[in-house]
Amino acid sequence: MRTKTLLLTAVLSAAGLASSFSLAQGAVYSVNAVGYVNLTVPAGLSLIANPLDATDNTIANVLKVPAGTQIYKFNGTGFTSALYDDIDGWTSSGQPAGNITLNPGEGMFVRNNSGPFTNTFVGEVKQGNLSTPLPAGLSIVASQVPQQGKVSTDLSFPLIAGTQIYQFNGTSYKSFLYDDIDGWTSSGTPSEPSVAIAESFWVRNNSAAASWTRTFSVNN
Repeated sequence: MRTKTLLLTAVLSAAGLASSFSLAQGAVYSVNAVGYVNLTVPAGLSLIANPLDATDNTIANVLKVPAGTQIYKFNGTGFTSALYDDIDGWTSSGQPAGNITLNPGEGMFVRNNSGPFTNTFVGEVKQGNLSTPLPAGLSIVASQVPQQGKVSTDLSFPLIAGTQIYQFNGTSYKSFLYDDIDGWTSSGTPSEPSVAIAESFWVRNNSAAASWTRTFSVNN
């Protein structure tokens, strides 16, 4: 066990990880990098993700939201929804729903019916061999680590011909298509989607089920 806060912070910065990722001064760890990421959630709809692995990745633990906030998690055919209020917490159709998960790699819509607020995610940076399922058809996914960048060049999203990505900007979508000849394009123009920290996005996998895999270490 060694205290390496300053060194690890420099490594995270060099790796292009979250500039808002912070470590407690004097933190002691072995192979784990523990910290937090602040995400500003705008009013209205947005697609968010949990960039850190908490001990408990349920929405009751990782989302600290104003009363009236709603979430919608895609289940492959439709959405599982929940509403937060100050008295009952998270509920769905009148039943407790705080156990809905938002694990690293997953994503969901948040409808913020108040003004912008900041949600603080606290947990570990996931390391090692990471894999996010990409089922055939539609899914909502995200990077498992707090890193921004081009989805394939920087984040190792697989290059599968026919795959489409849809990024939501709050009011509409920007779509991207990958093919073996032109690479990533948007409206016929070369363009690789760039993903922000704690952002999730739609994937339409027009092939067989696949996985978004990468090997990640804060020391590399």
